[in-house]
Amino acid sequence: MLLNDSPVIEVRNLSKSYGEVHAVANLSFEVQPGEILGLVGANGAGKTSALRSITGILRPSGGSVSIAGHDIDREAVAAKRAFAYIPDTIHAYDLLTVREHLHFIALAYQVDHAEAKYDRLLEELELTTKRDEMASNLSRGMMQKLSLACAFLREPRVVILDEPLTGLDPRGIRNIKESIRRRAAGGTSFLLSSHLLVLVEALCDRVLILHRGRKMALGSLEEIRDRATLHKEASLEEVFFAVTEKENDFQEAPEVM
Repeated sequence: MLLNDSPVIEVRNLSKSYGEVHAVANLSFEVQPGEILGLVGANGAGKTSALRSITGILRPSGGSVSIAGHDIDREAVAAKRAFAYIPDTIHAYDLLTVREHLHFIALAYQVDHAEAKYDRLLEELELTTKRDEMASNLSRGMMQKLSLACAFLREPRVVILDEPLTGLDPRGIRNIKESIRRRAAGGTSFLLSSHLLVLVEALCDRVLILHRGRKMALGSLEEIRDRATLHKEASLEEVFFAVTEKENDFQEAPEVM
């Protein structure tokens, strides 16, 4: 995590409402270059609404989002070129093979020297034997790997992931974690949402806990433990329940950078 550089994601007072339902309320945070930020919360906490608003899929009810210095509303094309987004439900092109997906992404995003990267990505993500397989024949885990390969091919400044390890076996989970860590070490930022608290604890530099659309805590696990007055060995699961069950003590939590 390169704290001396400008943030690659800046979210300021982001809100998203559906009629009378406030899915996200005045959410503010930043993601630094090379940082892995974990977004956690119960079902209905506002995680997916937040991610879709950040990526421009949904229009926020209020607030602003900047990615790589570009406002997602006023400079949508420039902002979206800076990130790759993998949603929790992946929609691939059924009649394209794995390799053809990579080629399509390379053409769409004008990736330089793309073909030289195909085999390396396929090997890294354990897709070499599936390179000529139609997407319609892939398992859920293989689809997840394909979506990551397409995202990594672009070498974006930010990768935004909603439940990135769904359908993967233990070996696949280990390899994806290594791929994420390696890219973060090279300066790529990650914002990931997951119900797998063990994954978030092992992988993320900082954690953002959402509860009923509000930011309850943001910081390293150690910083949030201290604020929750928990013992120094408390797991993220223990921290999560302590924070969300003491809602009145943690509302409008200050950002810990």
